[in-house]
Amino acid sequence: MNAKIVKIGLVGYGTVGVGVAKILIENAAEITTRTGLRVELACVVDKDTTRPRDFDLPEGLLTDDLNVLLNDASIEIALELVGGTTTAKDIQIQMLKAGKHVVTANKALLAEHGQTLYKAALDAKRCIAFESSCCGGIPIVSALRTGLAANKITGLYGIFNGTCNYILTNMTHFDADFSDALKEAQNRGFAEADPTLDINGMDTAHKLAILGGLAFNCRICIEDIYVEGIENIDIVDIRSALEMGYILKLLAIGEKDDGKVSLRVHPSFILDHSPLAQVEGPFNAVSVFGNAVGNTMFYGRGAGMMPTASAVVADIIDIALGTSQHLFETMPMATESHRTVAIKTIDDIDSRFYIRIMAKDQPGVFAAYGQVLGKHGISISGAIQHEWVGPQNTVPVVITTHPTKQKNMNAALKELEQLDIIIQKPVCIRIVDIPEDKEE
Repeated sequence: MNAKIVKIGLVGYGTVGVGVAKILIENAAEITTRTGLRVELACVVDKDTTRPRDFDLPEGLLTDDLNVLLNDASIEIALELVGGTTTAKDIQIQMLKAGKHVVTANKALLAEHGQTLYKAALDAKRCIAFESSCCGGIPIVSALRTGLAANKITGLYGIFNGTCNYILTNMTHFDADFSDALKEAQNRGFAEADPTLDINGMDTAHKLAILGGLAFNCRICIEDIYVEGIENIDIVDIRSALEMGYILKLLAIGEKDDGKVSLRVHPSFILDHSPLAQVEGPFNAVSVFGNAVGNTMFYGRGAGMMPTASAVVADIIDIALGTSQHLFETMPMATESHRTVAIKTIDDIDSRFYIRIMAKDQPGVFAAYGQVLGKHGISISGAIQHEWVGPQNTVPVVITTHPTKQKNMNAALKELEQLDIIIQKPVCIRIVDIPEDKEE
């Protein structure tokens, strides 16, 4: 059998770019055996052609001139691995206009400017493939587009950020404070020097915008997603919740009910025996509920050179086999005939809550905050008060509630802050009850 030759151009020879080159060259025979394709790296573009890398390219492949790639008609597929939302956007549009299919790992760009890029691709009769943009080496994009295509997706629950998961794992199992856990993540290479987009939840939100659009067959704007990070998490609350059987995770949540979609990213207490609670360290996981298949769970390394590079090469293969372009042309989040969807705001979402109050150690405290919660229709499901005294003769009181709307909780918290028996702002963290997969 004569293998079909597919030539590739790569822009951005950084960490992931090096991994892609390594796979294409070292695993070439394996790829040909599995797919009948001979994928050849024809051009690598990077502004820095002198910096040493961990993988040496064949002579003559590396250049700092993008036009070498754009003007080579034999290059069918171009990879954008630059990152960011400005230069990368311009590069992708130039690639598409030059007649190249595009592969990208750039979740922020797709989440914020996807519609512009999708239109440019459709106008050029080309496609954009983006498996590597969400959860590294986990094939979740492929699963949502084809593997679960027979299902109406009702729920998507995920740990999408390895930095946050590593931090929360250290706080949970090694009693580390947030700042110490973050420093450890940076020392281990799991967190950037500037970890802002990780710990404030925006990296997770970018991925949810993409995966939510695929799951619910609609366009999602980043503004549709409620986002709350982990930067204010206190070890005290992790310890208290552990006593009650809960583990803290930064969850991405997408749910569809009665035609409305809710999308949110926030710290969440989940039962300690649930599958997502077992995902530790820098690993990612995605739990998807379909009306036919039930619950499916995808687990693996959500970032890093080789896992992400593996996903990039998977996109190259899908394009070369003709699968990706067909799926892209019919993808509701890309086409002009996209489906709009009603978004349920965070205020209207029902949830259980964990509340910690630092209250004065005096009679009538429980009755006072119980009265406030009851006034707003919030029912207490459990409470813990330890026999130790904190600052200003206070004791920590931990409460869990039955489900209530976020807007009810917001009103109650505002009123609780005004009570003279409480010396600091109450801590409130959502408890997420992930559905169980039961036989009908």
